[in-house]
Amino acid sequence: MHLMMYLFGITNELSLALQQKDQNIVLAINLIGTMKVRLQEFRDNGWESLLEETNTFCEKVNIPILNMEEEVLIRGRSRRSRNTTTNLIHFRGGIFCEVVDKMIVEMNNRFSEASTELLTCIACLDPRNSFYQFDIDKLIHMAEMYAEDFSSTDRFMLKQQLETYIHAVKSQSQFHAIEDLGSLAKQMVESGMNLVFSLVYRLIELALVLPVATASVERVFS
Repeated sequence: MHLMMYLFGITNELSLALQQKDQNIVLAINLIGTMKVRLQEFRDNGWESLLEETNTFCEKVNIPILNMEEEVLIRGRSRRSRNTTTNLIHFRGGIFCEVVDKMIVEMNNRFSEASTELLTCIACLDPRNSFYQFDIDKLIHMAEMYAEDFSSTDRFMLKQQLETYIHAVKSQSQFHAIEDLGSLAKQMVESGMNLVFSLVYRLIELALVLPVATASVERVFS
C-alpha cells in the first residue's frame, strides 16, 4: 500500500495535467522528464524511507513488524528443497525494485526519445501566450518526421508559410484569446486561413490526431 502511495505521488502531477481540458503539452513534456528522474531516484534511494514509513505505520496500528534479516522459504519452491531467502531480499528485490522497474520500463516505452521529440514539436503550435512556443525549425522537423504527408516541395513551401502565418495570427485579434489547438483549427477554418496556410493547417490537423499525444499518456495511468 505504501509503495503504491509513493508511486501515485510521483505520477500525480502528470496525471492531473493530462486530465485538464486545456492540456499544456509543454508542461506535460517537462513533467514526463521529471517523473522519469524521480522514479529512478526512488528506485535507487527510496527503499529505506519506504521501509521506515511502513514500520511506523505498523507500530501505530499494532501490526507485527517483519525482521528483514529473517530467512523465509522462496515462494513456489517445495519445502523439501529448503531454498530460502531473507525478507529483505524478497521485499526489496522481489517486490519494490520489480514494481518500480516495471513502471520505469512502461514510461520509457510510452515516451521514447522519438515520441517526446514529437511532442516538443507539437508544442510549437500552441497558441497560448501569443504563440510563445512557436519555433519554425522544430515545425519543419516535424514535417520531416512525416515525409509521407509532406513532400520536399511541401517542406520548402511550409517554411515560407510559417514565417507569414505567425505574423498573421499575432496581428489578428480573433486569435489572441485562443487556448488550444482545436480552437485554433476551428478559427482558421472560419477565417479561411486554412486555405491560405494549407500546409500549416495540415500540421495542426496532424498534431490533433497523432496517437502519440495525450491518449498515450493517459493509458499509463488507467
